[in-house]
Parts: sequence; structure tokens; C-alpha cells
Amino acid sequence: MRIYETVLYADDVIAAAAFYAEVLGLRQLREPDEQSAVFRLDDGGVLLLFDPARSEVPGRLVPSHGARGPGHIAFAVEPDTLDAVEERLARLGVEIEDRHAWKPGGRSLYVRDPTGNSVELVEGEVWPS
Repeated sequence: MRIYETVLYADDVIAAAAFYAEVLGLRQLREPDEQSAVFRLDDGGVLLLFDPARSEVPGRLVPSHGARGPGHIAFAVEPDTLDAVEERLARLGVEIEDRHAWKPGGRSLYVRDPTGNSVELVEGEVWPS
């Protein structure tokens, strides 16, 4: 089994979508609007960004859902690229919130998207097999 899609919630979908497209380089499947944004990931999965106030309203096409407060997502980066990713983030003015070396040998950088979600960029393994 694998994750087909996952959702992060953002009060400002347009600003969050710009971060994921322009800073992280994710591929948008359609132009974002105030309600949602959709990105195709390299592994075939989908990242959705939803405005929680709009997605929690009953009677939508799909069951209502939503969350308040910062969420978390972790993206795997290609081996030996985390330093280059960090340099690119610095050039773009993105603050690194934390750096972490994991015992299995992986490394992570943590940043925040414009709406406060925690975004982890992982190189190598951080969880034991």
C-alpha cells in the first residue's frame, strides 16, 4: 500500500501553492484558487492544499474534512542533494528552522510554508527498516 494523496490545510492557499511550486518545484496539476491547489509528486502521489474553512463545510462533493494549526509533511530528496537544496532555499530567503542528523544515517532540513505548515526535506533514511 502507498499513499495516493494527502492534504495540508492552508488559510492562504494561493501563497502556500506558490511556495510548493516556486520554492520546492512541485508540479501543479491545475491553477490554484482560494479553495485548493493540486500537485503531482515524483512517486505518482498527489499533494492537495485546501482552505480548511471551505473544506469542512458539509454537503460538498466529497465528505467534509479539515484541520486547524500547522501540519507536517516530509519530502525525500535525491541522495547527495540536501546541501544543494539548502543553498537554494537560502538564495530564495527561506529560513531553515532546524537541521537534524538521524541515527539510521539520514539528514533533514525543516522549513515552514507561508501558512505555518512544517515541511521536512529528507536525504537518506530516518526510519529503521
